[in-house]
Amino acid sequence: MNTSKPFRLLWVALAVLSELVSGCRSQHAKATAAGEGGARDSRYPAHWWQTMPKEGAPKWEILPQEAGPGEVILSKRNELGLLSNFAATPFTFRGKRYASLEGFWQMMKYPEGDDDPRAKFPDLHWAYTREQVGQLTSFEAKKAGTLAESNMQRMGITWVTFEGKQMEYEPAVPGEHYQLIVAATWEKVRQNPEVKRVLLSTGELVLKPDHYQDPAAPAAWRYFEILTQIRTELRRERGDGVNPD
Repeated sequence: MNTSKPFRLLWVALAVLSELVSGCRSQHAKATAAGEGGARDSRYPAHWWQTMPKEGAPKWEILPQEAGPGEVILSKRNELGLLSNFAATPFTFRGKRYASLEGFWQMMKYPEGDDDPRAKFPDLHWAYTREQVGQLTSFEAKKAGTLAESNMQRMGITWVTFEGKQMEYEPAVPGEHYQLIVAATWEKVRQNPEVKRVLLSTGELVLKPDHYQDPAAPAAWRYFEILTQIRTELRRERGDGVNPD
């Protein structure tokens, strides 16, 4: 009896099965790459979605490859980091110069002068002056704000000040603080040509933060949405035919 033919048929079947499995794995790998920093819209730089190792990354960070379809993470790992409040992008606002938007934001938590209730409150230590905070950037500015928040909690206050006027820091409805942040962000973009260029280069991509935020965070916290509004207006001024809706 000739047994070689069944073995040949079995070998062919196994070879075909192997090809099918390999093909499925290849398609899965391509799909994974597209979802994690792989194939993206060719109109934009590929490194905006570059896959970064999660090991060693800060817990707060959303990595570039985690963007969904049509989205881009404003990652501090590439030039999109210029759009972060942390970036050293100096600007002048109402006659005063600030080193970063973060410095502007955090300095509002500090006393404006000796008559400020925050300066008069007993047994409080302010690690910086208001002017010093305005000249800070990045995590140093954030740290200054965190120290100030501890004092605010001890005082039992939820307001900050600008030009002597108190305003709620975390209002349920966008108010004066939000309007100030929007206005200051506009000045950052206007006065830093590279920031404006990078913002416009994001085209129609949905801008997303590079850190986790509370979904209920006040509007002033959602800097990526503020930047989206500014981008829309800039494109309209440039005649890009942006749909106002």
